[in-house]
Amino acid sequence: KTRNEDSGYAGPHLLVLADGMGGHAAGDVASSMIVGSLAHLDDEGLSAEQALGALAEQLAAANEQLREAMAENAELAGMGSTTIAMLRSGVKLVMAHIGDSRAYLLRGDQFSQITKDHSFVQQLVDEQRITPDEALHHPQRSLVTRVMTGQVQDDPDLSVRELHLGDRYLLCSDGLSDFVTAETIHEILTDAPDPEQAADRLVEVAVKASSRDNITVVLADVVDVDEEPAPSTVPQIVGAAAVAGRGRRKTRAIPVSPAEKAAALTREVSGIPAEEEVPA
Repeated sequence: KTRNEDSGYAGPHLLVLADGMGGHAAGDVASSMIVGSLAHLDDEGLSAEQALGALAEQLAAANEQLREAMAENAELAGMGSTTIAMLRSGVKLVMAHIGDSRAYLLRGDQFSQITKDHSFVQQLVDEQRITPDEALHHPQRSLVTRVMTGQVQDDPDLSVRELHLGDRYLLCSDGLSDFVTAETIHEILTDAPDPEQAADRLVEVAVKASSRDNITVVLADVVDVDEEPAPSTVPQIVGAAAVAGRGRRKTRAIPVSPAEKAAALTREVSGIPAEEEVPA
């Protein structure tokens, strides 16, 4: 697409994938606001119970910020975003999910999708009106039933998982999962020696599959830093959140929005001086 409506964040303790709704206005603003609202949770000092509460509370606050932004700026009316967020607490992983973006887990030889799409087609599968194979090519497979839109009923699914050394987690927008089979994703995650090469390969394959949507992937491995070199702790931010506040849109509702906070965080971690910014 000419405008990237996805946003992704990968830090040492927090992973976020948000896919701004292509059928709504300002999907890029919505996804970047969500990343900006969650980024400060990238902290290892929370218990699993605290992490669960913090993630739920912050997502509710982010959803309220979407509602307020739309109320203050008519150009943002109707925007929305899927969200997957994972917050590590020791050997526990707290996860929140709403929409049809997906999370997968590779654990040893076992590969599984650990989120369930909030979509019309998934409802048809659950009701046994169509098969999973038919769902892959259903004309309404992009129709979501739950997503962050600023409404009070936009509640994500929350869960807590046990982390195992060697786990590889993938968060992706439907620009990948709608155009690349689960079998191919499994093969790439298994063969790639590290998350960076896996991410590059997944995007490459999705492009070759003629994906018609933004393609964003966030990958992370569970490692023991006492037994092997510690990976970088510098957060990586991609997509709309990485460029928000650089004059791309004139649709931010307040002078210091969560999207601009995400952009400021990007500058901080990448060393880009503030004077290089182009005013909105």
